[in-house]
Amino acid sequence: MKKALVVGINDYAPIGSGGPDLNGCVNDARDMANTLVICGFNPAKIKILTNQNATRANILNYLKALVNSSIKGDSLVFYYSGHGTRVANIGADLEIDGLDEAICPHDYASAGVIRDDDFKAVLSKMKAGVNLEVIFDCCHSGTGTRKMDLGLDLELSYETPRFIPPMLEDEFYMTYASEMQSSKASKKTTSMTKALIPVAGMNHTLWAASKDNQVSMEGNMSGQIRGYFTYHFCKILRATNGNIVRKTLDKQVAIALAAMGAAQLNQTESITAEFSQKIFS
Repeated sequence: MKKALVVGINDYAPIGSGGPDLNGCVNDARDMANTLVICGFNPAKIKILTNQNATRANILNYLKALVNSSIKGDSLVFYYSGHGTRVANIGADLEIDGLDEAICPHDYASAGVIRDDDFKAVLSKMKAGVNLEVIFDCCHSGTGTRKMDLGLDLELSYETPRFIPPMLEDEFYMTYASEMQSSKASKKTTSMTKALIPVAGMNHTLWAASKDNQVSMEGNMSGQIRGYFTYHFCKILRATNGNIVRKTLDKQVAIALAAMGAAQLNQTESITAEFSQKIFS
């Protein structure tokens, strides 16, 4: 069975104007849900959370239900479009242990972000033989922000990064992260080149709109505000009815982003064998 949880947040607390609101994320969520139907998902098996419904508690509870109710042979999708940030990962010994990437639910200012560790705790319960695609169209770091000349018939009066600046304490650790990590030889270094990233033991495939030192952008695409990554990701899936292997989809999205001059490189992570398999299988 194919099941999905689709999250898109334009409106951050407080409800209505105010807060770090976006404009293209609900459009992205609609496009992703419709694209999944074209790829064989039953509309009744796609749960959509937008704006004030996309609270931290709701996102985690629906994701837990998606994972816990699945059985071997199921194909799951968790899609998120909204703001991202990075937070310091404080270990049990109160030592700083690197940085966590995090997504920002509607109520992140009061309820907190959802970080890597929160997702790992949920996904660790996934049964063997279940396929999961995790798709994030958000930013994890602000260092790559720049306006871009796309050279196409696009209206650039509106263009914004999907990024929440870190809190001071997290920003401080980010500043010194390279020095802190150099003392830990086991820490992986971030590649600046486009690549499929094999991660041993990973039980899902992660599709990220940008590398962890870049921003993911939204802007006007043919008259509608859209996330650049989601726009191309869905367009390619619709053109192929989802009948495409992951490494081909990854490459075609990268080519499309480069062709429009986008200052972001999509990044895909999974175990090596999954790159040659069809998505959703």
